[in-house]
Amino acid sequence: MSNYFQPEIETASREEVLAIQNEKIVKQVKHVYENVKYYRDLMDKKGVKPEDIKGVDDIKKLPFLTKDDLREAYPYGLLATDIKNCVRIHSTSGTTGKRVVAFYTQNDVDMWEECCARAIVATGGSKDDVVQVAYGYGLFTGGAGLHGGSHKVGCLTLPMSSGNTDRQIQFMMDLNATVLCCTPSYAAYLGESLAERGYKPEDNKLRAGIFGAEPWTQEMREQIEKSLGIKAYDIYGLTEMSGPGVAFECEEQKGMHINEDHFYVETIDPKTGEVLPDGSEGEIVFTCLDKEAFPLLRYRTKDICILNREKCSCGRTHVRMSKPLGRSDDMMIIRGVNVFPSQIETVLLQEGYTPNYQIVVDRVNNTDTFDIYVELSSDKFSDKVAEIQQRERDLNSAMKSMLGINPKIHLVAPKSIERSEGKAVRVIDKRKLH
Repeated sequence: MSNYFQPEIETASREEVLAIQNEKIVKQVKHVYENVKYYRDLMDKKGVKPEDIKGVDDIKKLPFLTKDDLREAYPYGLLATDIKNCVRIHSTSGTTGKRVVAFYTQNDVDMWEECCARAIVATGGSKDDVVQVAYGYGLFTGGAGLHGGSHKVGCLTLPMSSGNTDRQIQFMMDLNATVLCCTPSYAAYLGESLAERGYKPEDNKLRAGIFGAEPWTQEMREQIEKSLGIKAYDIYGLTEMSGPGVAFECEEQKGMHINEDHFYVETIDPKTGEVLPDGSEGEIVFTCLDKEAFPLLRYRTKDICILNREKCSCGRTHVRMSKPLGRSDDMMIIRGVNVFPSQIETVLLQEGYTPNYQIVVDRVNNTDTFDIYVELSSDKFSDKVAEIQQRERDLNSAMKSMLGINPKIHLVAPKSIERSEGKAVRVIDKRKLH
């Protein structure tokens, strides 16, 4: 039997979902046009008026928004209500340009927390659960979103935030945490840390983990599940839409269900902006259907995904998105070849290495250099130079098969790559490409 937080919405017929979306988009476009000069100017430039939007089929007439628009409009240029109606802000952890600041009314917060509650209940969550939230709190959306969702379900919530691994483990074991919410890289680190302290996977009471905020592979999922003795679920979100909970996995784990009563989704060709049919690999674009304070229309996420509208055996009717297959902007082009960090992680885990690695790209004499530093686990570590060199050659060969180009592999000592307690820094690109 599937678990639903709001069954009447999550299992609504496609006709009912479409009716909700059509009604909401008409109101939303009018709201944005009347209250957001920045977007009104974009619509006027494109020759589109609110009355031209009669339902979601007309969304393709609207202009796109990008992160550049958000930076240009910073801080209040996309705010669609009086600031006195707002109760909170969150901000992205971006490293270039101005930060993106998103505003929330109380209704926006309630909607977001309901989306996160759906994700928790989809793992079998109930008020009997103890949810350990080890995402960062503060401006980052991860902690606040899952914290609020846990409250909506009625779980005992441990607001741990990220870091302080000794305390995380103490509370996890002493308070019998059953659901862990954090980044996948931190989940892997917690599994590693528990083993170092002599705990076996069966010693904890965890049954599920809700992991997101950074790319992770199926191989990494399996490794986390084994080290913590849990079932690991993916969650997707972005600050610009609200935060985690835009989409989440059910127990079938064949894609993440998008909360379509709140977010309308399209896939587009990232080069031309043309809307692609379902089943095509393309850049995912979201429209907020009912956010009040910061309602983005046709926001380009840069995430490359595939949409699937086939009926899911969990009973949910909302469209599913694949795990992001990469990003149209963090895809590295190295010596003319497209390289995604997820491909590198897949090879490492298949070859039995840890997910602690770093990619360093540089440009010397107009030629790209491509180095991958991989941390050895203590059982693989050796001080025999010849043995290490042979392993580096073997891993290089596996990488070339996957990527089509030769990286330089550096196998390094255990614990020599800095651990991340937030988002892992996987790529250091020293080239001046912009």
